[in-house]
Amino acid sequence: MKYLTPIGIVLIVGGIFCLSYTGISYPKQEKVAEIGDLKLTVDTRERINFPPILGGLALAAGILMVMVDRFGKKP
Repeated sequence: MKYLTPIGIVLIVGGIFCLSYTGISYPKQEKVAEIGDLKLTVDTRERINFPPILGGLALAAGILMVMVDRFGKKP
């Protein structure tokens, strides 16, 4: 079960990221009109929102996975 700790750490980092940042925005170009050689575009910003429950669940699952891998071993 040595694979649980790295997966747990990734989940912990991802959960902290989701709780810290509410979303990611990125630029997007939209073509408005095209008349002959003239092309009109508009730059807009799209946003992907992260629900806080997703970050909390990922954080809790990551902590649980690390704890099970550390303390769940039989001597």
